[in-house]
Formats: sequence, C-alpha cells, structure tokens
Amino acid sequence: MGDPETRADEASTRVLTIPNVVSFSRLLGVPLFLWLVLGPEADLWAIVVLMVSGVTDFLDGWLARKLNQTSELGRLLDPVADRLYILAVVVGLALRDVIPWWLALSLPLRDLLLWGLVPLLRTRGYSALPVHFLGKAATFNLLYAFPLLFLGDGDGTGATLAQVFGWSLALWGVGLYWWAGVLYAWQVRRLLATTERRSRVATGDD
Repeated sequence: MGDPETRADEASTRVLTIPNVVSFSRLLGVPLFLWLVLGPEADLWAIVVLMVSGVTDFLDGWLARKLNQTSELGRLLDPVADRLYILAVVVGLALRDVIPWWLALSLPLRDLLLWGLVPLLRTRGYSALPVHFLGKAATFNLLYAFPLLFLGDGDGTGATLAQVFGWSLALWGVGLYWWAGVLYAWQVRRLLATTERRSRVATGDD
C-alpha cells in the first residue's frame, strides 16, 4: 500500500486527474468567450460560456476533494483560470464600450502589482500565499456582474435592471478585489519581517 505521506506526495504532483481535465477545459472557454463577444457578438452564448465556467469552477474543487485528487497543478490552475476569465471579460466589455477603460484596466493592474511581490516571496521559500476569502468573494461578484452588464447593453426595463444590478456587483467586486490585494501585500510584508531568507535557512550555521 505504501506510506500515507508518500501517497499524498504522489497525489499532489499528479497532472492527469479528472479535476485537472475539468480545469483545462475551463481554460479553453476563455478564447471561445472572446470570439463570441468580439466576433459574431453572440452575447447570449458568451453568457452561457461564463455560466459553464462558474459551474466548472465549483466542480473541479468538489471533484478534487471527493476523489482525493488534489494536486499542486490544480491549485495553480484554479486562480489562473479565474484571472484569465476576468481579464477576457473586461477586455471584451471595454472593446464593446459597455464599461469604461479605467474599470477594465484596474483589475489587471492589481494582479500586475501582486505578481511583482512573487520574487520577494521566493526569497522566503514561497511561490504564493493561500487564496483569501475576500479574493473569492471578489471573483464571485465580478463573474456575476459581467453577464448582467452584457444583458444591460440594450433597451427596455429588463436591460435597465440588469445594468443596475450588474454595476452594483461590479463596483463591489472591484472594491473587494483591491481590498484582497492590499491584504495579500500586507501578508507578504509580515512574512518578510518574520521569516529568514531562504539562503540562511538552507545553510544553517555554515
């Protein structure tokens, strides 16, 4: 049967798992979404792609826990897919003049600033910190806001209501997204202040 810790290590390094296949299929939806929005402007089908993305976002994590197939790759793919969908949607919305460019640029700017902290984390032996619940809440708000903003790009009472609720969720989502980023930066600062550099830890007293 093998040692439990060995089996856990092997599981964490596996690539071909059912949850990872779901995550990869989710990533394939990003270019499809952009084509639907910027090509034929098939907004309803684009919204369907976003809905499927939301379902698979829940499904891959649930399957990983249910089938005991958690992996390092899976932990990486989930936030990467979230950010790519957010980037694709804000670019699509901005190019269609549904949202202003300041809003579209504010989200990738936050991620760009946080990526700048990765080299600092590596000096302490980390590549990333755990995802905070505020970040998940921000992503939840944004992924619900975007379909509503697409539906609000029209005329009539339904479009007006979609626009109102869409902008409410979008502004909350942007605020939470940056709040989570500030909290992440603060955690990095505390880690740098309380943890020795990796080189010192590795060399010990030598």
